[in-house]
Amino acid sequence: MTTPANENDPRVKRTRQLLLQAFISLLEEGRTIHSIRVADITERATVNRATFYAHFEDKYALLEVWMREKFHHALESQLPATSTLQMSTLRQLLLAVFDFLALWQYHLKPADRQFVPFFEVALQQELQEVFLHWLNQAPSLVPICQETVETTAQVISWAIFGPAVQWSRGDRTITKDMMVQHVLAVVIAGLSPVVTVT
Repeated sequence: MTTPANENDPRVKRTRQLLLQAFISLLEEGRTIHSIRVADITERATVNRATFYAHFEDKYALLEVWMREKFHHALESQLPATSTLQMSTLRQLLLAVFDFLALWQYHLKPADRQFVPFFEVALQQELQEVFLHWLNQAPSLVPICQETVETTAQVISWAIFGPAVQWSRGDRTITKDMMVQHVLAVVIAGLSPVVTVT
């Protein structure tokens, strides 16, 4: 994704939000992701193509930002901004991930299924950011380097995301709460060499 000169500039934020809102409004009208073109987005946002490309490399970069923001807001609504790495917040996080993916699978249009792998990577990266933030704040059992923290965040995010994706796609013979309990046990075990979760 192309990085604007100053991401903190209110005008840059407003334009990005305008482009995202234009895309969302097209989806709300029943358009599929596949059918929406950059020209449709810029026309709806009343900006030119050069402005779009100053903010996003292509439509897929906008899609990634949109999906990550959507997922971020879903997690934020379930977890306080001051959340730290604790058993209760881990459980809340897992429930939020399972709920989001189940709802997403339900609303996914057949024409947009080709974007599923792309979206899954974006969602996993957002989840990884949550863990990176938590791990950087958590007191560690032993001195650990940043590379270990980053690898742990990546591994744990996939340990949650993989089963949640499989469960959301399947027949769900195991309840969400039972799946969360199983995944939580694995996550706690995976974190134990690095941090203590209370």
